[in-house]
Amino acid sequence: MKMKGERWMSNRRSARWLVPAWTQLPWRRTLLDSGFALAGVLLVTGGIAFFQLYPRISTISLSYLIVVLALAALRGQVAAILASLLAFFAFNFFLVPPLYTFVVGRLDDLVALFVFLATAIITGQLASALRSRAEEASRREQETRILYELGRAVNNEEDLSVQLATVTQAVVNVFSSWGVRDCALLLPGEDGRLSLQATATSDGRDALVPGHISPEEQAAAKWVMRHHQSVDVYDGEPATRRAGRMTLRGTVRAKQAQTMPFVRLVPLLSNEEAIGVLRLAMESSGWGNERAGTLGGDRQQPGSPSAFFWSFVDQITFLIVRVRLRSAHLHIQALQETDALRAALLSSVSHDLRTPLATMKAATSSLLSREMQWDEESRRSFLLAIERELDRLNRLVGNLLDLSRIEGNALKLDKEWYLIDELIRDVLDRLQPLLRDRLVQLHVQDDVPPVELDYLAIDQVLSNLIENVVSYTPAGTPIEMSVQQIGDQVQISVADCGPGIPPADLERIFDKFYRVVGTGRERAQSGGSGLGLAVCRGLVEAHGGHIWAENRAHGGAIFTVSLSANTRNLSQNERKDVTNEQEGSTYPGRG
Repeated sequence: MKMKGERWMSNRRSARWLVPAWTQLPWRRTLLDSGFALAGVLLVTGGIAFFQLYPRISTISLSYLIVVLALAALRGQVAAILASLLAFFAFNFFLVPPLYTFVVGRLDDLVALFVFLATAIITGQLASALRSRAEEASRREQETRILYELGRAVNNEEDLSVQLATVTQAVVNVFSSWGVRDCALLLPGEDGRLSLQATATSDGRDALVPGHISPEEQAAAKWVMRHHQSVDVYDGEPATRRAGRMTLRGTVRAKQAQTMPFVRLVPLLSNEEAIGVLRLAMESSGWGNERAGTLGGDRQQPGSPSAFFWSFVDQITFLIVRVRLRSAHLHIQALQETDALRAALLSSVSHDLRTPLATMKAATSSLLSREMQWDEESRRSFLLAIERELDRLNRLVGNLLDLSRIEGNALKLDKEWYLIDELIRDVLDRLQPLLRDRLVQLHVQDDVPPVELDYLAIDQVLSNLIENVVSYTPAGTPIEMSVQQIGDQVQISVADCGPGIPPADLERIFDKFYRVVGTGRERAQSGGSGLGLAVCRGLVEAHGGHIWAENRAHGGAIFTVSLSANTRNLSQNERKDVTNEQEGSTYPGRG
C-alpha cells in the first residue's frame, strides 16, 4: 500500500487480510487541552502574584473561573476539569501560606480551597454541558441540511448511475475529514457477482474502473454480504476463513496496520438483507486521524460518533431499494401492458382478418361452384368483393408495419415540397370506390404555401382519417375537408356528421387498439382495428406536426392535422416552380 497522495488500487500485487474496526483515544486533543489549561492557570497565577492581590482580596481565587469557563466553552469538559485541578494546586502552591508547599496553615484557607475546587468543577461541567448541547444542536442541524440537500440532489436525477455517483461523491465530500479518500458502491449483478457501480475520489484522481475489483476484495465483500458486518482490508498476509469467520495470521501486523491506509467494506442492509457493499478507501487510523477508526462503528448506539455516517448509508440503501421497487413496478406494468396489447392485437387482427377472409372464401367458393352458372355481372360483383377485402387486408398490414416502424424509430421520411390541395385530391381520387355514396366538400384557402413533407406518409394519414370517417359514420353522410394557413402552420381538417366522440375519449382515440364504445360511432359499419389513428399520430409527429380531434358544435367530429409551413428557405420563384410542376403531375402512389 502506498502512502498518502498516491493512488490506491484494488488490483495490488500484494495480498490483503482483514481485521475488525478498532478505535484509539484522542491523545492529541487531550494534550492540547492540558496545554491550554496549564497556560491559562499559570497566567492567572502570575497576575495575582505580580500584583500581590492575595490575601488583600480574599475572593481573588474566583478569577480562575474565567479560565475554567473559557476552556469549558471552547474545549469541553476535560479541559475545564484539568483547569480546575491545576488552579486548585497552583493557588495552594504559589499563593496560600506557607508558599511553595501543599501544606495549608489555616482551616479557613483549606475550606476555601475545596469550595473553590467544587465550584470550579461544577461551573466547568455546566458550561461544558451547555457547549455540548449547542454543538449537538448545530451538528444535527448541519446533518439534517446535508441529508436534505443530498435527497433533493438525488431526486432531481432520473438516471440511476447519476444518482449513485452523486451519493458516493457526497460520502467523500462529507467524510473526508474522517479519512475517507475514495468511495465506491458494489452491487450484485444477475449472476450474484459484485461489481463496481459508482466511484468517487477526494482529489480528482481517476476513479476505479466500474465493474472491476480484485479477487481478494471480491471474497471480502462476499463475506460482508453473508455476515452483515463491516471489515477492514489491509495490505499484508492473506486472510483465512475458519468456522465461517474471517481470521488473521498473526496479531503483530494488526498493530502495524495503525499506520497503513486501508479499505473499509460496509454492508448495505434492508430488512436484514444485504443488498450491496459500500467500499471506503481510508487514510491510516493512527496518530492524527483517530476518527478513521470510529467511522462505521456500532450503529445500534444512537449517540455514537458514526451515527451520521449510518444515516448516509441508509440513504444509499433507500435509494437502491426505491430504484429496485420502481424497476419491478415498471417491469410489472410493462408486462401488463404487453398482455393488454397482445389481447387487443389478437382481438382486433383476428376480427379484421376473419371477416375479409370469410368474404373472399365465400366469393371464391361461389365462383368455383359447378352447380351454379353465374352471369358476367355476378362474377364481376364477386371479384369486386374480393378486391375490396384484399384492399382492407392491405390497409391492416400497412398500418401494422407503419406502427412497428414508428415505435421502433425506424421510420425514414423522404421530404419534398408539395401542395396540400393537390395531395388531398389525389387521395380522394384513389379512395373514390370507398366514397361513391358520400358527398365530399373540399375548401382550400387561397395562397396556401407548399409544405415540406413525405408524400406517402401524409397520404397514409389522410387515407386513414377518411376511412375512419367512413367506418364510424352513417352511410350517405357528407364529409367536409378544408385547408388553411394559420400563422406558420398549415392545417388540414376532416369533419363528419356522425355521432361525435365522448369528451373523455378525444385523446385516447389515438392510442393503439383503442375503440370508442358506448356511442353510435362503433355501430356504424365495422369496428376497425384501432390502428389507423395511432398510425396517423405517429406519422404526423414524425413531421414535427400535431394531430387532434374535437367535437363540432352542430354534431359530428373534426380531425385536424397541423404541419409546419416554414417556407423561409423557399424563394418566390422556387415556390412558383413547385406549383407549376405539381399541377397535373403524377404523385407517388398515383396510378
